[in-house]
Amino acid sequence: MIQLVDEKKLAWDCGTGNGQAASILAEHFEQVHASDISQKQLDVAAQKFNIIYKNESAEHSSLADHSCDLIIVAQAIHWFDFEAFYKEVKRVAKQYCIIAAIGYGLMEIDHTTDSIINNFYENIIGDYWDKERKYIDEMYQTIPFPFRKVQSPSFSMKYEWSLEQLIGYLNTWSAVQHFIKKNDQNPVEIISGNLRKTWKENELKTVTYHLFMQVGKVERSM
Repeated sequence: MIQLVDEKKLAWDCGTGNGQAASILAEHFEQVHASDISQKQLDVAAQKFNIIYKNESAEHSSLADHSCDLIIVAQAIHWFDFEAFYKEVKRVAKQYCIIAAIGYGLMEIDHTTDSIINNFYENIIGDYWDKERKYIDEMYQTIPFPFRKVQSPSFSMKYEWSLEQLIGYLNTWSAVQHFIKKNDQNPVEIISGNLRKTWKENELKTVTYHLFMQVGKVERSM
């Protein structure tokens, strides 16, 4: 969506987390404003001279009025107060600023591994997801999005992971943490044995995430 932006002075990476998207934006924009409510995430974020990190909410930023050329929210918009956030977007956006809400669902690895993870996701920890997770399952097609929509490309992210990296990632899922808190048991242990049967020792497998997004232009009355 960077190619959709005419002027590249300021991008806002809202809900930046560890700054992964901000680092990419910094290669294309004069300045990147990267915000998140988690100071722990910001403490380990990638540092670049033209990224300014702020510990602040999506709904109340420190950005100036009508200052942003691009606003990106990666895997976070489903947590926001939509009405309050979109009011803030309209305040800080330039006329025809591009806004992109980007997300991703379950990874794809191989048929056997995917079957194990899909069953884990739906049947073992399915009842432990926060209600906002439905927006991810619905690929952001049901989020409120009061902007003139722009056609967006489809693309994927690929990584080479060991089994330990996969298990480490599964342990970060919020539903896993909710399960542990309620049951005093880690549900990842329920499937780890089956996963090990599909993974050779020291093997790396390609992990693919298919991204989905809503992209629009912010149009303000002049």
